Amino acid sequence: MLLTPLDGITLQTKIAANAHAMKRWLSKAEVVLGNHSDRLNAINIFPVADGDTGTNLYLTVRAAASALDEAAPDSSESGHDVGAVLSKAGQAAMEQARGNSGTLFAVFLCAAAEPLAGKTRLSAPLLATALNRAQIRAWSALSEPVAGTMLSVLEAAAHAAQRVDAEQDGDDSNHALGLSLDAVVEAAYQAVLRTEGELAQLQAAHVVDAGGVGMLLVLDCLRSAVLGEELQDEILDDLHGYKLQDPHIHEHMPADDGVEVMCTISLSPLNAAILRQRLDEMGDSVIMSQVGGTQASDDDDEESTVEASYRWRVHVHVPDPEPAVELIRSLGEPSDIAVSQLALPRHDSDQPRHDY
Repeated sequence: MLLTPLDGITLQTKIAANAHAMKRWLSKAEVVLGNHSDRLNAINIFPVADGDTGTNLYLTVRAAASALDEAAPDSSESGHDVGAVLSKAGQAAMEQARGNSGTLFAVFLCAAAEPLAGKTRLSAPLLATALNRAQIRAWSALSEPVAGTMLSVLEAAAHAAQRVDAEQDGDDSNHALGLSLDAVVEAAYQAVLRTEGELAQLQAAHVVDAGGVGMLLVLDCLRSAVLGEELQDEILDDLHGYKLQDPHIHEHMPADDGVEVMCTISLSPLNAAILRQRLDEMGDSVIMSQVGGTQASDDDDEESTVEASYRWRVHVHVPDPEPAVELIRSLGEPSDIAVSQLALPRHDSDQPRHDY
C-alpha cells in the first residue's frame, strides 16, 4: 500500500487534532463500520465462527459516538480536553460493548484516553504514548491473548507510532503527527495481512482476521478525521476474503454450541482476580477490564482504601451460562447481564439475549 506523502505546510493547514476531531473520528468510524459490518461478519471465524464481529464492532463504536452526540455542547476548558472526550466515549463503549471485538475496542479507547487527559490537541508523541497504553491494556485484558488478531494490529500500530516519534525526536508539530498517522495505518495494514499466516484457522480458510480489519478501519478513520483526507479504500483490495463477491466464510465453519456471557460488576482487586481465574476454568475468551476508576467509599479510613472496588466489564464464552452467572453473583451485584448464543449471528434488533 502506498500512502500519499505529506505536503509540508500545505497539508498542515488541514490538520485538526483537537477534541472536535476526535468526535469526527468516532462518527466516521460508526458510519464506516456500519457499511463494512457485513463483510467483517463474513470472514469472522476466530475465536468463534459466529459471523458477528462486524455487528459487534459497529454497535460498540455507535455507543461511543452516541455518547458524544447526546452530550450538551461544552464550552468550558473540559470541553476542549481530548482525553476527557475520548474517556467519555470509552466509558459508554465499555458499558455497551458487544462480543470480543467490541470489548477490545472499548478497552483500546479507554486506555488511549488516559495519557491524553488535560491535552487540547493530539500530537505525534501523545499518539505514540496513547497507542502503546492501549495495546498493553488490550493484551492484558485477555486471559489468553492470541497473536494474529486485533491485538497484533494494535501492537503494530503502536510500534509504528513510537518509531516515528523517535525518528522525529519528539517533534509535536502537525507535520510529525501526519507522518505518524500515515505510519500507523501502514503498519496496521501490514499486520492485517500477516494475520492469515499467524492463525491456523485463518490460513485454512484463506482469510484475514475480521477484528484486525475492523481495527484497521478504525485507525484509518482517525487518520482521515485528523488530516482532513479521504479514507484509503485501497487498503482493503488485497485482503483475502474481503471482496464483495466472496462468500460468508463463517457459514461453512462448525457451529459453536456455547454461549457468550457479558456483564458489568463492581469488585475488589482480589475478587476480580478470583473471578478471572474461575472463568478461565469454566470457559474461554475471558476478557476483564476496568470501567472507570476506584469507586467512592463512605469511609475514608485505611481499611476502606484496601477494600476499594472497581467496576469491571466481564466477557466469557462458556458451554452453559448458569454456573458462570452463579459465580458472578456470588462475588457481587452485576448489572446488564447478557447471555447470547454463539452459534447464531447477532443483530441489534433480533439478537437472542436472556436476562438474569
